[in-house]
Amino acid sequence: MSEGHSTYTPKTGIERWFDARMPLPRLIHDSFVSYPVPRNLNYMWTFGGILSIMLVAQILTGIVLAMHYTSDTNLAFDSVEKIMRDVNSGWLLRYMHANGASFFFIAVYLHIFRGLFYGSYKAPRELLWILGCIIYLLMMATGFMGYVLPWGQMSFWGATVITGFFSAIPLVGNWIQQLLLGGFAVDDPTLNRFFALHYLLPFMIAGVVVLHIWALHVVGQSNPTGIEVKSKTDTVAFTPYATIKDAFGMIVFLFVFAYFVFYLPNYLGHADNYIVANPLKTPAHIVPEWYFLPFYAILRAITFNVGPINSKLGGVLCMFGAIVMLFLVPWLDTSKVRSAVYRPWYKLFFWLFVADAILLGWLGSQPAEGAYVFMAQMATLFYFAFFLIILPVLGLIETPRRLPNSITEAVLEKNKGGSGHPAGATAAPQTKG
Repeated sequence: MSEGHSTYTPKTGIERWFDARMPLPRLIHDSFVSYPVPRNLNYMWTFGGILSIMLVAQILTGIVLAMHYTSDTNLAFDSVEKIMRDVNSGWLLRYMHANGASFFFIAVYLHIFRGLFYGSYKAPRELLWILGCIIYLLMMATGFMGYVLPWGQMSFWGATVITGFFSAIPLVGNWIQQLLLGGFAVDDPTLNRFFALHYLLPFMIAGVVVLHIWALHVVGQSNPTGIEVKSKTDTVAFTPYATIKDAFGMIVFLFVFAYFVFYLPNYLGHADNYIVANPLKTPAHIVPEWYFLPFYAILRAITFNVGPINSKLGGVLCMFGAIVMLFLVPWLDTSKVRSAVYRPWYKLFFWLFVADAILLGWLGSQPAEGAYVFMAQMATLFYFAFFLIILPVLGLIETPRRLPNSITEAVLEKNKGGSGHPAGATAAPQTKG
């Protein structure tokens, strides 16, 4: 989308001196000021900036919390209580960090759903999508390890249950489990490993985010129509147009985040985690944090054996397979039309998929018994069917709506309030031959 040359002009002698030796101001100007973006971006495109802000907040609060935390099974729980009571503004730092994790995942889930709805994973943005999936995977690992650190009942038993599933993997399962635990049970070595990795992984996430932004600036941003930029009239400068919209989206998001931090700080957590870990007392229902619940439901939905694959291994394979599906989306979707705006059947199935993901999240919080198991199995079946059957088949048989000739044409038509498309719009491909 870039014209291939910089519009940055140093205005002072210091700027010219700095620009000649390390053109960092030029890079910032070209990436966040004059960078052209599609003129029809909506507020769903603000979550990239929101995620960047949340990542910085998580890293900064995490560094300060690490200064006061003790990764020892006899002291970890008390060190968290000391942070809450004795460290200056420790309660605020901890609540910002704990709730920040939840809001980080809220933003990333909305970011993913936006990508799926508008086809942001299609060529030439496959690598951009894969880098985003890697960020998501690193977030999940970071979140899981961070959940263990308070050393409450749910922390201990969540780590015990989840690491126990790795033993189902043939040949290397026990080795992986012992490597994670640092022994044969969740204990001091486990807590030390998880603390070290929880501290390290956010910086790895930041590194992949840099690659993600780099890839974004190479291929350009997608847009709600799914049509590539064809002329300068299709774009506007990033500043002030996109920055104003991003700033407003961030303010609204951070306002909701602040409400939870100050008024509902424990709403997204689990009450059992305010009870010190006890290996001799198992909680009535062991559940992970809410952002893992859909995958936890898929894990528990497999209660039957399939040939040599027992139910435990089957659950582990389905849980990891559910994440692998996201990596494969660019090649599973066979439609030549990107945006669901012009794909009526895909739009319907997309919203059914969103409802299915929410249902899986709720089922993950329920006991694995009775009707809940059957519902989880049906929801899991639809989850995989969406990626493996619906996406490939719809691309072959669906008749999309007619596409406008350009982004500008789509914007002008929308501003006129018309429901149809202007004369001269090109017909979308009917099938993929």
